Amino acid sequence: MKKIEISAVSYTNTKPFIYGIKHSGFINKIGLSLDNPTDCAQKLIDGTVDIGLIPVAAILNLPYWEIVSDYCIGAVGAVDSVFIFSNCPIHDVRTLQLDPQSRSSNNLAKVLLKNFWKIECTMISNAIDYATSLEPYTAFVQIGDRTFGKKDKYPFAYDLAAEWQNFTGLPFLFAAWVANKSIPNDFMEEFNAALKFGLNHRKELFKELPHPTDFDVEDYLLHKIDYPLTDEKRKALHLFLDYVRNL
Repeated sequence: MKKIEISAVSYTNTKPFIYGIKHSGFINKIGLSLDNPTDCAQKLIDGTVDIGLIPVAAILNLPYWEIVSDYCIGAVGAVDSVFIFSNCPIHDVRTLQLDPQSRSSNNLAKVLLKNFWKIECTMISNAIDYATSLEPYTAFVQIGDRTFGKKDKYPFAYDLAAEWQNFTGLPFLFAAWVANKSIPNDFMEEFNAALKFGLNHRKELFKELPHPTDFDVEDYLLHKIDYPLTDEKRKALHLFLDYVRNL
């Protein structure tokens, strides 16, 4: 029987899931690749994998999709790894450079700019050295491990999960385990169990992870990333997708 192919994001926030997949024995039942969020989404869209931990904005590019896990990459309030970094207050930004590794967070920034902050600025998708601009009215979106320790290095750092909650009162769902076809229930039950195993063994995982001096990885994985896929996060997902459709 052909193995189900899964693509997962390679960032630190996914490490508990990968730990569970590998240490529960589930790894022997699947094909697994680790990718950046954009590539993870594209593999699911192209059909080269069956399940992906994809940025939720990519759902809009799938003709068929279903969420296949009770777990996700989410946040209730500040997430500490999805930012707009800026040299000026957000209302003075004239140019926003988008993160080439992001779909959902770029769209989240656009949603907040239009509907919460109510400002217009030029969006640049493929800026060279997009995250190093010294222009006074230029800001950039950045996500994942590359943001660790950075929020105190710019005059202004806007945590997009916190800003979304300020806007809507809801948590945010950054990435979900999504299938592009129907998946057998028994597989999904085993998959969920493997993910839960990883979450329950985060303290063992910490022994394997690097610990940068300027970022608290343990606090991040225990308190900033909120893994259960709750009804509130599902509500936030559908609201966010509605906003993205109307950009």
